[in-house]
Amino acid sequence: MIEQKTIFEKDELQPLASRLRPQTLREFCGQKHLLGEGKVLRNIIERDKVGSMIFWGPPGVGKTTLARIIANCTQSSFIDYSAVTSGIKEIKQVMEQADKNRRFGEKTILFVDEIHRFNKAQQDAFLPYVEKGSIILIGATTENPSFEVNGALLSRCKVFVLQALKTEDLKELLWRAVKDERGFGKENIVISDEQIEMIANFANGDARIALSTLEMIILNGDTDGEKTVVTNESVEQCTSKKSLLYDKSGEEHYNLISALHKSMRNSDPDAAVYWLARMLEAGEDPIYIARRVTRFASEDVGLADSRALEIAVAAYHACHFIGMPECSVHLTQAVVYMSMAPKSNSMEVAYNLAKKDALEMLAEPVPLNIRNAPTKLMKELDYGKGYVYAHDTVEKMSEMQCLPDSLKDKEYYIPTEEGSEIKFKTRLKEIKEWKNERRRNK
Repeated sequence: MIEQKTIFEKDELQPLASRLRPQTLREFCGQKHLLGEGKVLRNIIERDKVGSMIFWGPPGVGKTTLARIIANCTQSSFIDYSAVTSGIKEIKQVMEQADKNRRFGEKTILFVDEIHRFNKAQQDAFLPYVEKGSIILIGATTENPSFEVNGALLSRCKVFVLQALKTEDLKELLWRAVKDERGFGKENIVISDEQIEMIANFANGDARIALSTLEMIILNGDTDGEKTVVTNESVEQCTSKKSLLYDKSGEEHYNLISALHKSMRNSDPDAAVYWLARMLEAGEDPIYIARRVTRFASEDVGLADSRALEIAVAAYHACHFIGMPECSVHLTQAVVYMSMAPKSNSMEVAYNLAKKDALEMLAEPVPLNIRNAPTKLMKELDYGKGYVYAHDTVEKMSEMQCLPDSLKDKEYYIPTEEGSEIKFKTRLKEIKEWKNERRRNK
């Protein structure tokens, strides 16, 4: 469905990125791994077999544009929907209209930008309409949908990963903007390939930044009435503040969070604070960082300093309460604390050891003595027989075996002597010696 312009709208008043928005797959820039000849997404679009899907990728790679192209190619009604401004009431109104359209044989593509901003209840509101085919849902997100989209909705959508545009893709796009009549094709623009490449490199894979920068540079070029000459000086001025090399779902995202994690693990607060600042100043969601710091508190500190988890969770809540830029100081406090805390990875080691056995022995029966016996039949089958209620004993524990026979005496938690964990090591040794002594004397 093509949107109609009013008589008051003029193309030249629109930003360059809007004027140059691709209308067909042929005009679309980048994403050859999905839209090249014979590739999966291109095939389902050309065959009009489009189902609900989620586009995951950094800003400025064409998620919204691609959704519009799909609507045009498949002759569907297109509804552009923002997760920022809409609630459940608005969702249901749109869904009811889409349901009516379906009865008249018309497909409705509902494009939801920033779908990760919807809460679980809002996401659940889409489910019945996606299931019965009233809508084809296309969601766009810069966040990992595995964490930000609830499982029920995610299982009904195919996820396509859109990549940051390559320099060559951006150069092609920028030259098109210079020559296309929707861009500056009606004007005589003098710009070199080197200048185009400088703009492409500056944009860091973001088409919107590339086109906005080109527009600013051309508008600040030297004009003599017949032509506009782009100078190196104007290019340098408009790109003087280099975009930080960062996108919130690409490789650099993971490189930086890895740098933060490993700096804290190596007890280097200066490096940790630097990488924290790199992420926050590049626009990273502080909640994401707070989640990773919370994970670190147990994975790398654990019982060596039990306060670490409290500090991390407090920082997470502080980020919720006040957001950026104020919460930067709370994250800094948490990151420095993690860096300076004694380190122990015994929690991580314990779980991974147990996980391996759990996966290899999924059918291992629960020992009868620690099964509940709520019915007479279960009691007759010896459920709960031999169970000792620890609080009824003087020592508040018994020698009762809680692991399956095949895993008897298996050790998963192996405490270190770092920080407070040495107390747990001493206590665990005492417990095991007491139990072994009781078992030998039975």
